[in-house]
Amino acid sequence: MKCEPRQGQARNMSLLTSVLVAVVCILIVWIYKTSDRRLERKKEETQIPPWVQEDLKETTDPRQVEEDANEQPEAEESAELIRYCHTRYPEREMARRSREFYELLEQRRSVRSICDEQVPMEVIENVIKAAGTAPSGAHTEPWTFVVVKDPGVKHKIREVIEEEEEINYMKRMGHRWVTDVKKLRTNWVKEYLDTAPVLILVFKQVHGFTANGVRKVHYYSEISVSIACGMLLSALQNAGLVTVTTTPLNCGPRLRVLLSRPTHEKLLVLFPVGYPSKEAMVPNLRRKALDQIMVTV
Repeated sequence: MKCEPRQGQARNMSLLTSVLVAVVCILIVWIYKTSDRRLERKKEETQIPPWVQEDLKETTDPRQVEEDANEQPEAEESAELIRYCHTRYPEREMARRSREFYELLEQRRSVRSICDEQVPMEVIENVIKAAGTAPSGAHTEPWTFVVVKDPGVKHKIREVIEEEEEINYMKRMGHRWVTDVKKLRTNWVKEYLDTAPVLILVFKQVHGFTANGVRKVHYYSEISVSIACGMLLSALQNAGLVTVTTTPLNCGPRLRVLLSRPTHEKLLVLFPVGYPSKEAMVPNLRRKALDQIMVTV
């Protein structure tokens, strides 16, 4: 009879122990799940956007290029210095010319309705020569402009881009990006890639080669080619042609192979070029005022 209280106490202790174990297990599971959710949120917050990932994959570290070279490049001779010829205008003339140039570029718009009327090849060559006057790191001129006029090749380019763009809109880019571009009424269908008489694909050369075939570092290739693209846009506007800046995400490798470009060239921008179609429409957008883009110190 004296053992019964002890047995009851033992049962109570056993029950209490089971409850404590259950509580501890629940706490461990809760802590694990909470930690896992935090890691997932952190991963989502720090995840590099796809367009950045693509750019990182196509960027070459100059130091790595030098390390990979089989031999040291030959030292180039110093460039000959020549006298710079400058035309200086009176202040009124400067103001007039700068105003007229601004007014010309103010009319520039991204036009997606491009007709199939042919453009003189001389004009295309001139605008590309103008783009080729852009400054570049160490004067490496790390750009290649591929002009596509063949209808069959243009259609293949369209197929590649539309296939990838549909995935971009549906999955890769995210809801926020799709919402931001919705006001522009754009989607993954790129009819202008067929109708535009000329496509200009701009490739950046992540490195070059010396005369004896050794790799040559191209400094600031992305910035240099981007400046050239801006000058190309200005030259096209000056010539009376229209285009839309297209950045074919995840299409670069396939288009490089299609166009038989070497592996050290990476696609940066594509410009469909031509005359606007008669039914061309553009969004009624306003550009920022001067006090929103310029700061004087």
